[in-house]
Amino acid sequence: MNPITFEITHIDKNSGARTGILHTPHGDVETPMFMPVGTQATVKFISPEELVEMGSGIVLANTYHLWLRPGEDIVAKAGGVQNFMRYPGPMLTDSGGFQVFSLAKTRKITEEGVEFRNILNGDKMFLSPEKSIQIQNKIGADIMMSFDECIPFPATYEYAKKSMERTLRWAERGKNANTRPDEQGIFGIVQGGEYEDLRHYCAEKLVEMDFPGYAIGGTSVGEDKETFRKMVQMSQEVLPFDKPRYLMGVGAVNDLLDAVSMNIDMCDCVLPTRIARHGTLMTSHGRINIRKAQYKEDFRPLDEECDCYTCRNYTRAYLNHLCRANEGFGTRLFSIHNIRFLIKLMEDARTAIKEDRFNEFKAEKLATMKFDERGF
Repeated sequence: MNPITFEITHIDKNSGARTGILHTPHGDVETPMFMPVGTQATVKFISPEELVEMGSGIVLANTYHLWLRPGEDIVAKAGGVQNFMRYPGPMLTDSGGFQVFSLAKTRKITEEGVEFRNILNGDKMFLSPEKSIQIQNKIGADIMMSFDECIPFPATYEYAKKSMERTLRWAERGKNANTRPDEQGIFGIVQGGEYEDLRHYCAEKLVEMDFPGYAIGGTSVGEDKETFRKMVQMSQEVLPFDKPRYLMGVGAVNDLLDAVSMNIDMCDCVLPTRIARHGTLMTSHGRINIRKAQYKEDFRPLDEECDCYTCRNYTRAYLNHLCRANEGFGTRLFSIHNIRFLIKLMEDARTAIKEDRFNEFKAEKLATMKFDERGF
């Protein structure tokens, strides 16, 4: 029995965007959705209870980091990652593949897997597709990710092709290594850089392996926005319409709305908590830096259109004070707001799709928010 199933509930008759329900062992979640990232089995500065209150569905944890600390055996002894961190909803673990990209200076890639340097003590460690799934089986998340190589941008056609073909072989090895197929599903990851034929081939071969869902990887690694959109479009063209699609590492508002337009169901990113640590906040009128002097005597809510705890209870002036004083409570309030902002954005997107007005919703959001060359 497949532990991960998906049903499409509505297709916008004008835009083609869709809503759905993803069924998991730890509950059902509506799509499209934004998934907060809890790298170390915690979303920075936010409690699991607060995540539930703000409407979070799936939360991510990082296989590589939990492997290093506290170790997958401890998480397993706790009864799995949900029990360990006390989050009652569905969870997803990445494969460690992004560390192949982010730890490029200390890694060695072979057909068998990747040799890393432990970022905590410098010890040599080795991660293979089988080892990645073994660790994820012990961590116990509802959705596991295939072990892949996230290549840099730009990359030559030859390198992208060689990497993509190896990623396919790793995907099959990882799928065969799953010891809990009735409890945990694996998503295959489409790679292939900026090359259409490679992405199409990768998607076709992954579909033949019959995963319960598919992810699009290798984006948001330095490419321009036009290339990013092309990479996503090329990847999703071949994927089955009736299975969930997950665009990895995307959290900018314009990118999320573009993703929904292309029938992406799931997105995640560390962006909302990362920028919160520097006092940068997402609002219905664009990004603001709450540290700026213009907010010292601004006694309005941060965002009148937001229903989060921060906006219901505190003024811009107080948030400005907390930021300037480097108070930890400020970082908590900023993180709560940014996470809820993106969750609500996707809630509103779902409502617009169900009412067949997603095109108008997207145009309105893009018109009222200020964008720079990087997006929102």
